[in-house]
Amino acid sequence: MPANDEQNTKPVILTCAQPTGKLTLGNYLGAVRNWSEMLEQNDCYFGIVDLHAITTPSHPATLRQNVYDCVAQYIACGLDPKKCHQFVQSHVIGHTELAWILTCITPIGELQRMTQFKDKVAKLGFKSTESTDEDLKFTHDGARPQASINAGLLCYPVLMAADILLYNADLVPVGEDQRQHLELCRDLAQRFNHQYSETFSIPKGFVPKTGAKIMSLADPRRKMSKSDKNERATLYILDEPNQIKKKISAAVTDSGSEIKAGPDKHGIANLLSIHSSLSGQSTDELEEYFQGKGYGVLKSELTELISENLHPVRDKYKELIKEKAYLKNVLAQGASTAQKRANKILSKVYRKVGFPDRERIT
Repeated sequence: MPANDEQNTKPVILTCAQPTGKLTLGNYLGAVRNWSEMLEQNDCYFGIVDLHAITTPSHPATLRQNVYDCVAQYIACGLDPKKCHQFVQSHVIGHTELAWILTCITPIGELQRMTQFKDKVAKLGFKSTESTDEDLKFTHDGARPQASINAGLLCYPVLMAADILLYNADLVPVGEDQRQHLELCRDLAQRFNHQYSETFSIPKGFVPKTGAKIMSLADPRRKMSKSDKNERATLYILDEPNQIKKKISAAVTDSGSEIKAGPDKHGIANLLSIHSSLSGQSTDELEEYFQGKGYGVLKSELTELISENLHPVRDKYKELIKEKAYLKNVLAQGASTAQKRANKILSKVYRKVGFPDRERIT
């Protein structure tokens, strides 16, 4: 396995996320807040993947603003730019170049069988049918005559693999929904190494220390999501206290009045989980504390707890988002560091594939 970087003994961790607006409380407690704990012991790269974002329709001005919103929220949540590298995917040359090379060693059937691709295709109004050559064919069901499948949705996992391999990342934090994509990345790295000689480290997925999975306030059987159409189902880290109060007050609870987590009490279990993640108290301790008290007391205390914890994050964000020059500088410095690392990998890949040396143009 190739050495990561002779001058850097720290494991390289790469985390990428699309710039999709405000982070949810689930994003914060389940991931971002805990990423800050990785900064001291690892060389961390945080990519804002705007190239991935255009696989679905987006307004150019909104996408551009979302990038700055994303980096401002990251910093407000504790990702110190002095201790990590934050960059925009489109600012680093190499992501799409490596993706093309990897695409040329990727069987199309592997991409068509990706679970997320099939899910996205289904949302566009298409359905899949198995063909004799084991590839998937898609037929329109007539529900959405204007819908179409763009090639970006199909090749999305290859670009994701390129994002990872371009930095020879050792570790990649992954959720359950991304494991299939990481496996493809590992397969492509091994395939390239076998075909052209050892080049890429084989990245490992890992689950960093996280808070409990935060569920929807409207349907606690589903994960909290920023795409939820019910505006009271999702808490955002930038919500004002009055918004937090309304959403927690309207949060689904369960039959009965006992404040106790259980397999049949999804609503209360979710609220206790949020409380535990913010207060540091165990569920057992909270159940004992709230014994004999009603749901109203739990919701009132939880509202105050959330508001207190998010207050400094919200204030820091409001301060940062006004400093666009500072945010641009953070991204420029991050891109510069990322580009230097990417150049080493890309030049090695070009040489092994057989591309002629690129002459410097003066």
